[in-house]
Amino acid sequence: MARIPDDQLDRLKAEVAVERLATSMGVTLKRHGADLLGLCPFHDDREPSLVISPKTNLWHCLGVCQSGGSVIDWVMQAEGVSFRHAAELLLADYQPLAADKRTTAHSTVKKLPTALETDAGDAKLLVQVIDYYHETLKQSPEALAYLEKRGTANSEAIDRFKLGFANRTLGYRLPMKNRKDGAALRGQLQRIGVLRTSGHEHFNGSIVMPVIDDGGNVTEVYGRKINDNLRKGTPMHLYLPGAHAGVWNAAALQASPEIIVCESLIDALTFWCAGFRNVTASYGIEGFTADHLAAFKANGTQRVLIAYDRDQAGEAAAEKLSKRLLTEGIDCYRIHFPKGMDANAYACQVQPATKSLGVVIRSAIWLGNGKAKPITTEAITSDRCTGEAGDDPIPPLVAELESVLDDTDDESIEEPEPEPEVNVPAAVVPAAPQPSVEAEVSDTDIVINLGDRRYRIRGLEKNLSFDVMKINLLVSGHSLGEPAVHVDTLDLYQSRPRAAFVKQAAVELGVTETVIKADLGKLLLKCEALQEERIRALQSPETKTVALSEPETAAALDLLKSPELLDRIAADLTRCGLVGEDANKQIVYLAALSRKLDAPLAVTIQSTSAAGKSALMDAVLAFVPAEDRPQYSAMTGQSLYYMGETDLKHKVLALAEEEGASSASYALKLLQSEGELTIASTGKDAVTGKLETHQYHVEGPVMLMLTTTAIDLDEELLNRCIVLSVDEGRQQTEAIHESQRQRRTLAGLLAKVDRDAIRSLHQNAERLIQSLAVVNPYAKHLTSVADRTRTRRDHDKYLTLIDAIALLHQHQRSIKSIEHGDELIRYVEVPLDDIAAANRLAHEVLGRTLDELPPQTRKLLQLVVTWVAERCIVLAMNRADFRFSRREVREATGWGNTQLKVHLHRLEELEYLLVHRGGRGQSFVYELLYDGDAEQPAPHLSGLIDVAELKRTYDDNRSGPQPNRSAPSRCGVGW
Repeated sequence: MARIPDDQLDRLKAEVAVERLATSMGVTLKRHGADLLGLCPFHDDREPSLVISPKTNLWHCLGVCQSGGSVIDWVMQAEGVSFRHAAELLLADYQPLAADKRTTAHSTVKKLPTALETDAGDAKLLVQVIDYYHETLKQSPEALAYLEKRGTANSEAIDRFKLGFANRTLGYRLPMKNRKDGAALRGQLQRIGVLRTSGHEHFNGSIVMPVIDDGGNVTEVYGRKINDNLRKGTPMHLYLPGAHAGVWNAAALQASPEIIVCESLIDALTFWCAGFRNVTASYGIEGFTADHLAAFKANGTQRVLIAYDRDQAGEAAAEKLSKRLLTEGIDCYRIHFPKGMDANAYACQVQPATKSLGVVIRSAIWLGNGKAKPITTEAITSDRCTGEAGDDPIPPLVAELESVLDDTDDESIEEPEPEPEVNVPAAVVPAAPQPSVEAEVSDTDIVINLGDRRYRIRGLEKNLSFDVMKINLLVSGHSLGEPAVHVDTLDLYQSRPRAAFVKQAAVELGVTETVIKADLGKLLLKCEALQEERIRALQSPETKTVALSEPETAAALDLLKSPELLDRIAADLTRCGLVGEDANKQIVYLAALSRKLDAPLAVTIQSTSAAGKSALMDAVLAFVPAEDRPQYSAMTGQSLYYMGETDLKHKVLALAEEEGASSASYALKLLQSEGELTIASTGKDAVTGKLETHQYHVEGPVMLMLTTTAIDLDEELLNRCIVLSVDEGRQQTEAIHESQRQRRTLAGLLAKVDRDAIRSLHQNAERLIQSLAVVNPYAKHLTSVADRTRTRRDHDKYLTLIDAIALLHQHQRSIKSIEHGDELIRYVEVPLDDIAAANRLAHEVLGRTLDELPPQTRKLLQLVVTWVAERCIVLAMNRADFRFSRREVREATGWGNTQLKVHLHRLEELEYLLVHRGGRGQSFVYELLYDGDAEQPAPHLSGLIDVAELKRTYDDNRSGPQPNRSAPSRCGVGW
């Protein structure tokens, strides 16, 4: 409930004499020193026990009732009413009845005069209630102070929109509820919604804003509590019960084709008071009604500017409203306030409101409906709007808005003479003193208090170089006892904007320019220190870490300590829906983990369309923590150079298709081989506007993962990547079909529920794996084929694969350390088991890179060799005499025509097949030239030393071969 201001209560206690009230009730008073004595009227008093002190205007009964207090307590005792009611009676010139005229204890209670008619209809009665609230507002300093605080204490607006205040006094103006008229009137007010069933006022303690139609009828009432310290759960915003009806400020729709629509009536009133009269409001984010839309159509509204709150709910509601209006052919724009703000909060904070709101209107974002059009000056209306028939349309504030936009121009500021520049040798430039001021730093604001002046700084984080300090600076204080504010956007390193700020702020705050100039010096030093901290943090940011709970850590460690960890990874990937591809699963997983090494692996997954390459990549990426896997569908040629310096460091960079990164292939190759990117680019200096060279640097290492449908890969990319081929065989297809059917069963549904838990477990496990150095004590004794230069990089991939396996098993090994100079190096050693696992995977995967035929082409060759051999036996022909067409191969293998065309062409180019002209027209037939065995195994990485041989040639106690055995004279035979 709204309180009666203390100054009014003090005035009542001082101006209304208790002595007058006592004599009016028939009490005879006799002077006794400085006090007055008489018979107490509140009990059967035979001896004078009432004491009144005229000097303090207090009274006290020394007899039976022991009552006392101020003049308000006297009325409460005399009339049997509450404190508030007693005060209201005194404010209404209370005149008590004599004791001999009082018949019952409460029948003589004074009722305040009322303007409500007991025989009025609902509509008329509601208008009368609004009139009463309106008059109450004008007499309530508390309510007027609230409107002043919200920037809406405009006398014209108060009268035009019948703003009111509900302060719980309406009930005092009604007939007694135990009377017929009083009961009927209260029942009618409850039906309307003004009173609740408890008898309390529905809008008690609220500013009341009615919605009034052209006929003067009240169609809706909005209430906003003026006190924020209410009981938990008390609503701050109220409406009349029932559906919303009517349109606030409907006259504006008749006067202007462009309308601003706010989320609340308070926001709309803010625009109106600032001079933008073409405004209305919905009743909350879901309160845009059919009445609004009908009014827009009826008045030919062409353009709507949506000024909903800048929060998540407001953005969603604005989008929903724009779609609804666009379907009706109404252009829509979105007015954007700073994040988290509404129109009223923004207008109150950035003064003057006329200019600040004008700027956000002019910068509104077009949302659609036809060709984009800029906000015209018609959207910015004048300071009057009568809305009566025949009135002139609302004129725009053209000149005023132009002055808003011109405030930042140099010509609008009286600039001081520039200070002469003095060239000081760098050696004698003194170090900047440390700022001695304290600052409150949040994500968006920096607040510094200097004396009674409060400075708020925004935008410092946007300055990413040491030669620019452009900020939004607001200073607030008091001038002549009134709040004073000045705000501007300026570069603190520029003397002219600084001088302009000093001059204007000194005028606004009523202080000398010397004071503001000294303050700016302190702010500059503090901002320099904060800016340096921010830039240093950006240049060397800390790795984002995800805190794991004890149960999560224990489960992840159990996984990392599994005896057959690589097999467990493959099995878990299968449980997550990836069928088969065991070697590929493990290779891709280890490659992704190699991001924690100084020189990670890279992987390209190659297959025909829809064969499952993306499924393989996505399944493994799901096991990588989200913070370590930026994933893109495509990249432009320059995009990598302009990423954050450490955005890709020790991360997995996954690209859905190699074609999407074709323009960035050069940068990807450099990033993979060199471990960093550097580019020099031309740009404008932020201060002078002159062209200058900027250098951008992106640090690695980064693990690169691509998929592609291309058969012919870029040779440079092929050399840098492990190329994997997806199994496209019949058995794999059947296994995939079986998995797809399994997903539709109950077991499949339960497995889907478990999938997230498995992925989360592996992500947590990878978070526990540290970036350690890897030492391979067997490195000198490892061997590899060396008959072609390509093996130089393949050999390095093989060694990195061993390192990745060792890194994966670090929680099963002891982590060692060694001091080298001032640095402590921590590392894990490679055991023979890791080399054996690497050999197995290298034979399956790295061997393919040495084959001149892609895996699917090799598969087709094997099928053709088998089929030709069978046909030659049946036809009793030599293979050199047998000819066959592509159609016959298609029928024999079951492959698609497009797939066959591509792979047969590759076999033709490499002279595995010879093309002959057919006997019919332009047809062609093939002859098989390849004379190899159809059952020949897929190529493997030759020359890798056998682990058993390695164990025999390595002395655990020494580094090198055993003295009684000579080192092998040739490479060991691979598996």
